[in-house]
Amino acid sequence: MTYDVVVAGAGPVGLMVAGELALRGVRVLAVERLAEPDLTIKAGAINVPTAEALDRRGLLPQLRAAQEAVLELMGFAGRQLPRPAGHFGGIWLSSDDLDPSFAADRGPAAQVAMLSQAEIERILAEHATARGAAIRRGTALTGFTQNPDRVRVELGDETIECGWLVGCDGGRSLVRKLAGFDFPGTDPIITGHQAIVEMSGAESLRRGWNVTGTGVYVHGPIPGRVLTVEFDGPPIDRDAPITAAELQASIRHTSGVDVTVQRVLSATRFTDNARQATTYRAGRVLLAGDAAHVHSPFGGQGLNLGIGDAMNLGWKLAAEIQGWAPAGLLDSYTTERHPIGAWVLDWTRAQIAIMKPEPYARALRGVLADLAGTEDGATYLAASVAGLRQRYDLGGEDPRVGRSAPEIVLADGSRLADHLHGGAGVLIGTGQLSAGQLSAGQLEVVAGDVPGMLVRPDGIVAWVEGDGDLGEALRRWFGSTVVETVAV
Repeated sequence: MTYDVVVAGAGPVGLMVAGELALRGVRVLAVERLAEPDLTIKAGAINVPTAEALDRRGLLPQLRAAQEAVLELMGFAGRQLPRPAGHFGGIWLSSDDLDPSFAADRGPAAQVAMLSQAEIERILAEHATARGAAIRRGTALTGFTQNPDRVRVELGDETIECGWLVGCDGGRSLVRKLAGFDFPGTDPIITGHQAIVEMSGAESLRRGWNVTGTGVYVHGPIPGRVLTVEFDGPPIDRDAPITAAELQASIRHTSGVDVTVQRVLSATRFTDNARQATTYRAGRVLLAGDAAHVHSPFGGQGLNLGIGDAMNLGWKLAAEIQGWAPAGLLDSYTTERHPIGAWVLDWTRAQIAIMKPEPYARALRGVLADLAGTEDGATYLAASVAGLRQRYDLGGEDPRVGRSAPEIVLADGSRLADHLHGGAGVLIGTGQLSAGQLSAGQLEVVAGDVPGMLVRPDGIVAWVEGDGDLGEALRRWFGSTVVETVAV
């Protein structure tokens, strides 16, 4: 069978890519070496751009239900809690210290934050399959060859031809290695563990983040959850089974408390290896998520960064396949996402630096803690954690251009997010669109009692009235055919 795209990896990022492509009628197959979804404890929160991306695909009800389940587990069921302000290297930020206008224009998606990576994966798998994506678990990509017009993907003894290959196969990506992507960066200096365990003696562990003379440990908020960071280099064998004895030794070393771990329910190791591919495209092979960039998990940035990659890539690759992509559209994926990835790597490196158990790092930590207690400092850090400072350089003077679109309620009472469910761009408040062009799924024009705004399929503002030429923006992102169809 021939597919337009094969996606290697069916974790959250691979599923998001597959869903974005299937939404636009692209024939896509996602293959995953694991026979069942990985339920190991990983990220436990999402940022605002991720929540908005899923809202724009009609998934807000599922997010709310999943968050309510998490809050029930934490003992907060039915309570309206403010969005967590987050932390920087274990320096917690108080929502009371934030600028009163913080996230004021973001809408209901900004109230969703507390979700596990496993729940996100479940939601995205249901979404992708409902839109026609094929997902094959227990199937590993073992090799591929590409030529100018197709890719031959090897799945063990089976070979599949496709137009494009997207590597979403993790930090040790085989796709990245076989395609020859450069992957420079910095080597790891820590061994981290995150786990859910049954243990005795835990009453002597302090709750939350704790920086000690021997490292860092975290206890809670979910019952039995622990995280440790030791600064004695990376693990000798990262793939070895994680035992109760190993976790017990790490907790005792970082906390000084003689806990006894009786049972391991879920556990993972991590390091601060920080690397990024120099480009996200090599011919007909593209990278997204951890295949394109790796770093420590502090702040849950990895899942969010990968979902942002998928949201940016999906519509551009679909446009290329369907033949309406303007020149350079697909290459803008690297241009836009690479700087965001580079920022995340440095953001996580800085957190490692202030957690080190040595005097210079602890002095710097004290200065940052003081800044985090001020309105400006807390707002800067919280906005960074929440993804609210992300912006693509698309030109223009208006600060909204290049950012995720604000919450907009239109003249008919609908939300802007409602009009993005089908994967088309949205032009608000100006122009006319023919029925034929509308059916092509590229752009929808909606009436609004707000100044005109052009929003790309990924929810990014591409033009606002009074800042640049609308025709030029339409041509840049949607091609000349749309410019001829829309009266501007």
